[in-house]
Amino acid sequence: MIVLDGVGMTYRAASGPVEALRSISFRVDGGELVALVGPSGCGKSTLLRIIAGLRPATTGRVAVGGHAVTGPVPAVGMVFQAPILLKWRRIVENVLLPAELAGLDPGAFRGRALELLRLVGLGDFADRLPRELSGGMQQRAALCRALLLDPPLLLMDEPFGALDAMTRDELNLELLRVWGEGSRTRKTIVFVTHSIVEAVFLADRVVVLTPRPGRVAELVPVPLPRPRTVETRASPAFGALALQIHLLLARSA
Repeated sequence: MIVLDGVGMTYRAASGPVEALRSISFRVDGGELVALVGPSGCGKSTLLRIIAGLRPATTGRVAVGGHAVTGPVPAVGMVFQAPILLKWRRIVENVLLPAELAGLDPGAFRGRALELLRLVGLGDFADRLPRELSGGMQQRAALCRALLLDPPLLLMDEPFGALDAMTRDELNLELLRVWGEGSRTRKTIVFVTHSIVEAVFLADRVVVLTPRPGRVAELVPVPLPRPRTVETRASPAFGALALQIHLLLARSA
């Protein structure tokens, strides 16, 4: 689904060039959930935007779905740390926004929007305004919005980072359920996080990045059985993987 080959990114700042990423190379298979972890400022979010075609790489090659990325990728859903809901629009209208922006008839997608809201437990809140929902509920609505047009690829930039621990754990499980854990028709997800525990719990593989300029320190497979549950975090295998990634980050600092 995704191929990154020697990707580098250098910003032009008033004080001189700033190298954010250097020689990033890895692949993401269709239906795979890959997490990116690394210290602040290592270029994780920049890499996500390069994959989406929102920012051109300075060097290297990026392909999504077998096509070179030369501009914004149409078949992608993005979820950010903040829900970014339009405060004057009701929740279902926020979920329908991608259809409007794509020039499609929102009415044709209203049924799917309501179905998605029901799927994440917001069926009774479709006509509420964002201010009437908690932060976790707003992030669920943002996930529904990203899924409205059924994109094969989801790019998620620390979507649960601002939430309390219990809500974050709950939404981790919700994401795996919506993703279709155990299904053969799963979407492809690239998930940026600062949490090692979150990365190990969600991912098939974890890409560990070095401090700026971000480089791939290691690609760590996560062979934990699915479906993942709360009990998964208590297993010795889970702890060993989390420790391995922690040590990799510490060594690359």
